[in-house]
Amino acid sequence: MRAADTFPTNKIQDLEYRAGRVFPFGATLVDDGVNFSIFSKESTGCTLLLYHHGEEEPYVEIPFPEEFRIGDVYTMMVFGISIETTEYGYRFDGEYDPGKGLLFNKNNVLLDPYAKSVSGRSVWGKETEEGRKFVHRGQFIREDYNWDGDRPLEIPQNDLVIYEMHVRSFTKDDSSGVRHKGTYAGLIEKIPYLKELGVNCVELMPVFEFDEFENSREIDGRRLYNYWGYSTVCFFAPKAGYAASAPFGLEADELKNLIRKLHKNGIEVILDVVFNHTAEGNENGPSISYKGIDNRTYYLLTPEGWYYNFSGCGNTMNCNNAVVRNHILDCLRYWVASYHVDGFRFDLASILTRDASGAPMMSPPLIEALAHDAVLGSTKLIAEAWDAGGLYQVGSFPSWNRWAEWNGKYRDCVRRFVKGDGGCAPELYHRIGGSDDLYGSRSPAVSINFITCHDGFTMYDLVAYNEKHNEANGEDNRDGSNDNDSWNCGVEGETDDPAVNELRIRQMKNMYTLLLTSRGVPMLLSGDEFANTQHGNNNAYCQDNEISWLNWNRLSDHKDLFAYVQHLTAFRMKHPVLRSDRFDAEHNGTGYPELSFHGTTPWELDLSQPSLTFAYMFAEDHEKFGTKEDAFIYIAVNAHWEEHTFRLPVIPEKMKWHLVSDSNGTAAEPGKEEVLEKQEQLTLGPRSTVVLLA
Repeated sequence: MRAADTFPTNKIQDLEYRAGRVFPFGATLVDDGVNFSIFSKESTGCTLLLYHHGEEEPYVEIPFPEEFRIGDVYTMMVFGISIETTEYGYRFDGEYDPGKGLLFNKNNVLLDPYAKSVSGRSVWGKETEEGRKFVHRGQFIREDYNWDGDRPLEIPQNDLVIYEMHVRSFTKDDSSGVRHKGTYAGLIEKIPYLKELGVNCVELMPVFEFDEFENSREIDGRRLYNYWGYSTVCFFAPKAGYAASAPFGLEADELKNLIRKLHKNGIEVILDVVFNHTAEGNENGPSISYKGIDNRTYYLLTPEGWYYNFSGCGNTMNCNNAVVRNHILDCLRYWVASYHVDGFRFDLASILTRDASGAPMMSPPLIEALAHDAVLGSTKLIAEAWDAGGLYQVGSFPSWNRWAEWNGKYRDCVRRFVKGDGGCAPELYHRIGGSDDLYGSRSPAVSINFITCHDGFTMYDLVAYNEKHNEANGEDNRDGSNDNDSWNCGVEGETDDPAVNELRIRQMKNMYTLLLTSRGVPMLLSGDEFANTQHGNNNAYCQDNEISWLNWNRLSDHKDLFAYVQHLTAFRMKHPVLRSDRFDAEHNGTGYPELSFHGTTPWELDLSQPSLTFAYMFAEDHEKFGTKEDAFIYIAVNAHWEEHTFRLPVIPEKMKWHLVSDSNGTAAEPGKEEVLEKQEQLTLGPRSTVVLLA
């Protein structure tokens, strides 16, 4: 029986239509039809365009009658649409005056900001036919995926080991051995590998629809793309070019299938989201969606109508405007409810704290709304707490006790120390302990600790290059950071020198030792565990080739490094004292401080002085942490180029020290650690780390 508010009142060609429902925004399937709803405050008119799939001209244009507009929302129900073969877009009429920030042009076909699928880029790297203008259009999807009882996992944040990856790069190289290379389906084939490594959370670089041909160009015969995708076209639609099934309109189901299967294997999914700017760029950029719908609402504009550029990408979204704020909330709720996503990492999140004039706010409404939202109540929220406009908020990002932060200070400090800067040792003690100087009133779990991420050198390149080598980007090596805190161990780039290669592996193991025994949440960059290289490129944002693709052949070349990371990850998961979500330096049931720092002599270390040698010890109280027995974990660190001998702390009788890992060799499988030969002291060779367990 048809509901009273779905009886058609108007007809055009073979289609019937009527006034629609304001909520939800976007294109929603209803009885025998589609409900269209779109906001525009300052336009004077709106027309809905319907296309047969792939055709250049619409088969029908339906202007919204004035009575179909409620407040600032145009809404219409259209019946008789073949949703499998139809695309849609909008035209908006209104004043065109760039000096006022008004960019209405009824000749432009615009994309629905709430479109759940976007046409035209279903095959990665496939260009539009020559001479034909490319226009992003919305498509319809059925929200009928069978989740088979799945839901977000809600793993406690302090228990996470995050693995950052690019969907395409992870499996695109032939060496990956998967069937559907560079896709969501290809990633599914690698789930056993992720389980073997021991990570329980993947952080996917942008998977919202973007245009890989944005700023595409050819350099030395090689096509460069907008490869990373930090330039969103539509926040509600998955990147179709990452789906093997996208030509059949199944990209949403393929991504949902990936998330469901990751969950089934105990692995959460965090999405890297980019709300700070869009693909529409500055004054010279295209009108894809927001510009032509309501430019002054969606973007931060100067009084002259120019775009503020706190993103470094041409424009800045007006995130704390009430309409934009609700748009972002709607988006995140949708991904949690419809895709079962476990969390979000917000790119250049400091922009989300700026007001309409670009000034930082003490209590940004968007950040507060996300922190307290009902649907996002158990969703992880992680801020990249800086932006391209110079606002740096690591340790001070507004949190409402909900937001975590990428700890850029952890990255910088560990890099400098491991290459031999003893001056940052006093800071490093804080970083190892969970950055109490930054998050002391909250929890170590707020600190997302990382040494490498997509942006910058891989871990191997960090120990193989003193300088960036971005010539392939076609920007005369000007792009990318010049401050990498890297050290090539004596030779720039690849070498056959066994001593240099051995040192590089050891240095990587040293960094992994610190990362996986620090309090806070460790984040690994995909491929680092087998010494993946980008050949010195520290800004591979445009490289869809072997520079960015993981070379899985290196896994067999560096099995010992993989095993080292694998076993330390398992060790971390076995010992909850390393993952404590409290700053607790007082004595526990063991009679020892839960975390203590030592020099080469136990209990003797001036925490304020530079040093290249120190140790730290965790005392794990079995009653507090629910383990079978008390345990002591001692990590000795020697970043000096000479060997040093450490006297070991006295531990309770009947306990013995066992060797967990030595960066000169490998790490033991948990439970198979051998008893240390000398129980009173330990000699560390140059630039090495050792982990002991009693």
